Amino acid sequence: MTHLKKGDKAPEFESFSYNGDKISLKDFIGQKVILFFYPKDNTPGCTAENCNLRDNYQLLKNKGFAIIGISADDDKSHEKFAKKFNLPFPLIPDKDKKIINSYNVWDKKTFMGKITEGINRTTFIIDENGFILHIFTKVDTANHAKQILDTLNI
Repeated sequence: MTHLKKGDKAPEFESFSYNGDKISLKDFIGQKVILFFYPKDNTPGCTAENCNLRDNYQLLKNKGFAIIGISADDDKSHEKFAKKFNLPFPLIPDKDKKIINSYNVWDKKTFMGKITEGINRTTFIIDENGFILHIFTKVDTANHAKQILDTLNI
């Protein structure tokens, strides 16, 4: 579980999307950011979450949001995933877990009695000044855009 909380300054990062575009959180000052961390490309929950944000991309964009997805998958995995599902927002591969660890979303998890490590699905809503507006730790993957808009009363 993340140590960050509402009102904290969002940890700055600078990285590259799977297609080589440089992305820095400071580039989004002046707009709200949906920064979502998800466990793995091409898994049912992650696909549902990404596709829900894709399907509501224009609505979210019209409400002033930029969207950035991050997982520990590599460039090739992200590229295949983004192309397969026609995702209009950047996906950042974070193999070294630098961003994942700065947001503290990597943890031990238990699945079917087996302990593994991985990303705790978490979405951070960052305001126009770079501060955390809201944190979703219980993400409704199939309805995430609605969950965000309803929670923020937008």
